[in-house]
Amino acid sequence: MRYYLTFLLIITLVFFSSCRKDFSANLSTGNLQFSKDTVYLDTVFTNIGSSTYNLKVYNKSNKAISIPSVQLGKGENSLYRLNVDGTPGKIFENVEILANDSLYIFIETTIDYNLVTNPIYTDAIIFDTGENLQDVKLITLVKDAHFLYPSKDLNGLVETININTDSSGEEISVNGFYLNENTTFTNEKPYVIYGYCAIPENKTLTIEAGTNIHFHSNSGLIVNKNASLIIKGELNNEVIIEGDRLENKFSEIPGQWGTIWLRAGSKNHNINYAIIKNASAGIIVDSIGSNSAPTLTIKNTQIYNSSNFGILARETNIKGENLVINNSGQSSLACIIGGTYNFTHSTFVNFWNNSLRQYPSVLINNFFTYTENNTQIIETRNLNAANFTNCIIDGNNNIELVIDKVEGANFNYYFKNNLLKFNDLNNSYTDIIEYNFEDTNYYLDNILNGNPNFKSPMDNDLIIGKNSDANQKANLQGTSQVPTDILGVLRDIPADIGAYQHIDF
Repeated sequence: MRYYLTFLLIITLVFFSSCRKDFSANLSTGNLQFSKDTVYLDTVFTNIGSSTYNLKVYNKSNKAISIPSVQLGKGENSLYRLNVDGTPGKIFENVEILANDSLYIFIETTIDYNLVTNPIYTDAIIFDTGENLQDVKLITLVKDAHFLYPSKDLNGLVETININTDSSGEEISVNGFYLNENTTFTNEKPYVIYGYCAIPENKTLTIEAGTNIHFHSNSGLIVNKNASLIIKGELNNEVIIEGDRLENKFSEIPGQWGTIWLRAGSKNHNINYAIIKNASAGIIVDSIGSNSAPTLTIKNTQIYNSSNFGILARETNIKGENLVINNSGQSSLACIIGGTYNFTHSTFVNFWNNSLRQYPSVLINNFFTYTENNTQIIETRNLNAANFTNCIIDGNNNIELVIDKVEGANFNYYFKNNLLKFNDLNNSYTDIIEYNFEDTNYYLDNILNGNPNFKSPMDNDLIIGKNSDANQKANLQGTSQVPTDILGVLRDIPADIGAYQHIDF
């Protein structure tokens, strides 16, 4: 009998405990606290979904509370979307928060530019009603854009372009499309490009000053044989080329899109006042169109945050002035497989800190390698010229210039009035004649391991200060060729080495 009564008592306790709520929540009294009073969803392109943003809601009281309603101010008509405690929607009732606990709300949006009267779209998350009402504002800037992308056939297959063939002769293709005629990108509104936009043979793409171009992931620009790319940026009205994620947290992230590829046989490329950032490789240039005329003339241009190379030049001809390259996963400038290169008053540095970096800021060689029948083959090409005048070559490695020569082809290079970082701590390069900086046939009036005194190199701010060893050390002939710096400042005589005249900061 005693065991029977004990069993009944346990059953009774279990029954009543199962009927009790986990906690008793009081109604909210309007004393919620928030991680922010306004959520800025940055800028989005029309009909392109935003990133997911979060808001944290705090209950700082010693009692669990129930919020009668949490909803968007515009209700079901709002262009924002919420997720509250794991549940998607726009209107929620009786939302509970434990004592001294918090709640996450996730916010997204997709906005059609044509459906809003003001490019700044706003709403609010409203908590409760009446005297207990609290709100958190939501703000998004919406941009209209030209959208360019590959077509799809009736079977849903995406348009592709052939870029090469593999060892078995099969075509290698990427998602992309061709521009049909000579084309001009204007600054009327941005361009958002999906896949690779290709300029066909004998056609030209011209990009006007002030144009913004945004490439999606695995997208870029390809310029084919006998075609040309002309970028006509201006001082304070640059052409900006970057990824299509406009949120602040993506503003300096490398590798968001592919590359600008100037393919073999393309010619007469001219880039002036452009900012190219966050690519896998800023510019790839293949093949010499002419030994006498540059394949690419690039001036007053900045290339930042390339996950591989800033400029990868392969057996080509480049003329560069007031060119600035920084933060590259491999080299900022690679002039390989020979070619002809002339750079004046430029700044080639590499302060990459996202991973270990094996390559220098500037790499020069005259060969390429491949494997055939399990044998490595090395082929050489003429390095007709690699002339650097009044340039800064620097970075966060000890050796930021590598000259890699293989016998069997011409190898011509000349460094005049440059600031070079070459700190051979272990004397590894002492017996390599290419690094005899006293040989005036190859080096003249250079400064080794001087202090460039950059303003903020990790932030791509490479203007130099009054304490720079580059100040007033430039060669006059080079300065007469490039009399103003990248900011339009008239250079002193003697001028400062690099793309910038120094300032006092």
